[in-house]
Amino acid sequence: MSSRRRFLAGSAATVGAGALAATVGAADPAPAAAPAPGTTRAVPEDTTRPPNLVVVLADDLGRGELGAYGQRLIATPRIDRLAAEGLRFTDAYATAAVCAPSRCSLLTGLHTGHATVRANPSGAQGSLTATDTTFAEVLRARGYRTGLFGKWGFGPEAADQPSHPHARGFEEFHGYIDHGHAHQYHPARLWRDGVKESVPANAGGAKGAYAPELLLGSALDFIDRHAGEPFLLFLAPTVPHAPSDAPDHGPYASRPWTAANRGHAAQVTLLDSHVGRIVDRLRARGLDRDTVLILASDNGPHEEGGVDPGLFDANGPLRGYKRNLYEGGIRVPLIAWGPGRVTPGTSDRPTPLTDLLPTLAELGGAPAPADVDGLSAAPLLTGGATPAARHDHLYWYRDERGVTGRADAQDAGRATWLAEALRKDRWKAVRFAPVRDRALPDDQWQVELYDLATDPGETSDVAARHPATAAELVGLMRASWRDAFPRTAFGAAVTAPESVVPGEAFTVTAVLANGSARPWSTPALALDAPAGWTVRPTTATGTDRLAAGARLTASWQVTAPAGTAPATPARFTGVGTALAPGGPVRYAAEATATTVPPAPARDGYLSDLPWISAVNGWGPVERDASNGKNAAGDGTPISFGGTVHAKGLGVHAYSSVSYHLGGVADRFTALVGIDDFSARRSTAGATRATVHGDGRVLAATGVLTAATGPVPLDVDVRGVRVLRLEVADADARTSFDHTSWALARVTVLP
Repeated sequence: MSSRRRFLAGSAATVGAGALAATVGAADPAPAAAPAPGTTRAVPEDTTRPPNLVVVLADDLGRGELGAYGQRLIATPRIDRLAAEGLRFTDAYATAAVCAPSRCSLLTGLHTGHATVRANPSGAQGSLTATDTTFAEVLRARGYRTGLFGKWGFGPEAADQPSHPHARGFEEFHGYIDHGHAHQYHPARLWRDGVKESVPANAGGAKGAYAPELLLGSALDFIDRHAGEPFLLFLAPTVPHAPSDAPDHGPYASRPWTAANRGHAAQVTLLDSHVGRIVDRLRARGLDRDTVLILASDNGPHEEGGVDPGLFDANGPLRGYKRNLYEGGIRVPLIAWGPGRVTPGTSDRPTPLTDLLPTLAELGGAPAPADVDGLSAAPLLTGGATPAARHDHLYWYRDERGVTGRADAQDAGRATWLAEALRKDRWKAVRFAPVRDRALPDDQWQVELYDLATDPGETSDVAARHPATAAELVGLMRASWRDAFPRTAFGAAVTAPESVVPGEAFTVTAVLANGSARPWSTPALALDAPAGWTVRPTTATGTDRLAAGARLTASWQVTAPAGTAPATPARFTGVGTALAPGGPVRYAAEATATTVPPAPARDGYLSDLPWISAVNGWGPVERDASNGKNAAGDGTPISFGGTVHAKGLGVHAYSSVSYHLGGVADRFTALVGIDDFSARRSTAGATRATVHGDGRVLAATGVLTAATGPVPLDVDVRGVRVLRLEVADADARTSFDHTSWALARVTVLP
């Protein structure tokens, strides 16, 4: 059933503010005169239904573990049928040899020389940022309903923060946020949207509910609820990641294998059945011919928990496993299926999973960021007359501290060394750094070169015979890495003050950025504010054209009603709309401002003042009654070098605590450092403290340790409305970073 839907990415954008000028990028022509206040700028309707998009990402599934890629011991009939009916890639690549960096690159289209997350966590979870645009954000702008069910794998475990799936484009989410939590097949809790929900059947260590089944159920329900509209379904099950935990061993129960191997085979077959159930539900809803399904894995086969990948020939003829940058660790299955939409066949185009974002964008008629490393493979899927662009080369980076026996043997004992790999045409180079320093001179790396055309198993290192080729590929490796990769702005952003005073006007600014490669027409911005708050545009909110790389900026004067209670959060949503080449788009971004408590009327300690906001990653800020022990108003006793200070503020890096001074204060004084309590636990604590005033840095310490003692601060805060105290980790070892602000005090101007 090819349903026909009015596919509008939001209603017509409201344009206001008369003749005030809009701010656009330098490449953009001068804006046309804005329409009269209250008029609308109509966005044409697009009545062509784009395909539903289903992405299934297996966890640690080896390329050779599917029948379509040569598997003989494990049954995968449903996926094999999709491969026969669709397009099977022979040279598809994960973007890393382990989970977190691979998934980051897949979501954002950036390879591991540019991506935000470039390694598996060895402590705190890697996190996506507000500058990371995922394929969900790209498609949501075109009106797709977006849902993620399964493993996210990026921290922190908290709602309302930039790395949460909601903030990165997924409107619905059920699964695991934390990388380590995703190793549990019978978890006591799972996230549903922004809330952690208990799984009663698994309480107390019981195994009453198998998480992959729960998450599949949510995915099927998502299809049912959104059958009438284009949707993006991202199913990210944790199978067949270790442990080899399956509801039963099914057809493998009587095999003369270890329990780990029987369980692993059962997990792969379970994945196959889950994919089959997704396809069956699409067909039951009449959506199979309106859908493109893509299946892949995040890296090569694993050997954890006693699984023997050799038994299953999990990497086929390739060398290496999960954690290796040889072909077996990074070459993965990739199958695209869509009756009437995907041309059946086989492709040997080297295709990294960075290509997923631009491919999905093209299939969905959505603009994509122009600064991604991926290239669209959509023409290859659809059999278009224009061939899909091919990469000049592919790059991988590895910074992995975990090690397993087989992977280490393949790397000749170098599994924990920094490593890079690069493929260019038939040539593949892999190099290892004997120390954990990417800046190590090239001549101190160990470089290997392989000819994949004649040696796909990478059995013969030919670097000595082709030194010029090896040097060329090493040069491309160097060029592929950036310590930081600034992004071109894409989509909407909104800026509001952190704190506002009821009855006093303040400015909210929204931006619509065309980070794509083609211009947009009729761009416009609008601002949604809480009911009762006064909003008045102070610039034009629309123009006629937004060039590629340009921005439209609009501002509003906003006032909270007088008498609004302190600590009242207000959420502002900036909405940008435009007509892109593929159809109308709608981007939204949010910012929150909080009404402030009254400014201090007299000199006093911060521990006796209410804060505006407090962020602390390791528990509540220990102030007044917040730690559940001290009476309100007494502060937290702080000890430095055996001297106890009765008034203070205890935090744990990272922390940020803000206070409203309202421009009436004169000076801020404090002692800040690693307190005796933390020093007794360990001398490893190291932090840096910064004092901010209205967004400006007023004072900063060097590295604080127990040995350095506290640093005295005496800061001029005249005119400062909001004082913010920040403590950050200084040595990537957060466990002992308890820091204290003793005698933290402000004096008030006469």
